[in-house]
Amino acid sequence: MWKRLVECVPNISEGRHESLISEIATAAQGRGRVLLDTKSDADQNRTVITLVGEPDALAEGVLALTRAAVERIDLRQHRGTHPRMGAVDVIPFVPVRGVTMPECVVLSRRVAEEIADKLGVPVYLYEESARDETRRDLATVRRGEFEGLAEKMKDPSWSPDLGPSHPHPSAGAVAVGAREFLIAFNVNLATPDLSVAKRVAAAVRFSSGGLRYVKALGFPLAERGAVQVSMNLTNFRRTPILRVLEMVRREAERCGVAVSGAEIVGTVPREALYDVAASSLQLLDFSPKLVLEERIEEAFGVDR
Repeated sequence: MWKRLVECVPNISEGRHESLISEIATAAQGRGRVLLDTKSDADQNRTVITLVGEPDALAEGVLALTRAAVERIDLRQHRGTHPRMGAVDVIPFVPVRGVTMPECVVLSRRVAEEIADKLGVPVYLYEESARDETRRDLATVRRGEFEGLAEKMKDPSWSPDLGPSHPHPSAGAVAVGAREFLIAFNVNLATPDLSVAKRVAAAVRFSSGGLRYVKALGFPLAERGAVQVSMNLTNFRRTPILRVLEMVRREAERCGVAVSGAEIVGTVPREALYDVAASSLQLLDFSPKLVLEERIEEAFGVDR
């Protein structure tokens, strides 16, 4: 097992063509890195790809994936419900083991320079990698989306951090950064009424008075005749998943609507699920040592 491990979760603006998604995702594979997961959504027309690996090897894989996406995705033909400004919309690096956040910042900026120089795609640095506090928040960076990008870049305050001062014709721009673990958590509501999802999202998200460390939007799920509250939980230790679900359920019930299911997009730290188990079962003395696999790993000296 690698002693130095970083996670990267590129989001690409394609969620409907399986063969195309596979080509882009598998382009990242190679020595020193592993493709863990791909999760696509046809309504959002977006795929979340999860990679882990040693820092240098992972950087190489991310660059290969980005090149494949830029060559194959044309945002001029793209339609979907999820906000996006790039063929590869966002590339976050997350320290997992033996790597610090400052090291991930350096890694992310190196990858960003390669994308700008070799692919001609403008890059905005966000979260911990941001050079300007106004660019830390991804939603702020992405505001205006692909269609408004050219006009946005005319404003000197929104010139890209790296690369050309105009959007790539078909690939737009990309946000690259380093951040802590983020859980993409979606809750489906048993109604086709989008206004209900938007109302619940507004109640839950921090920016409009809801839970700290929660970002939320309401999306239609046209193929399923339902709607979804799509959320990013940026600190699961401070705002646990179960607390978020309970608030979504409560707010939906106020609108006379039930929760029909939930999903995690990508991967989730086991600690986050332990918190759900402990809370749901009302365990007074929960510890990871109660989990069989944890004790086995400890006994056999498995690194985590």
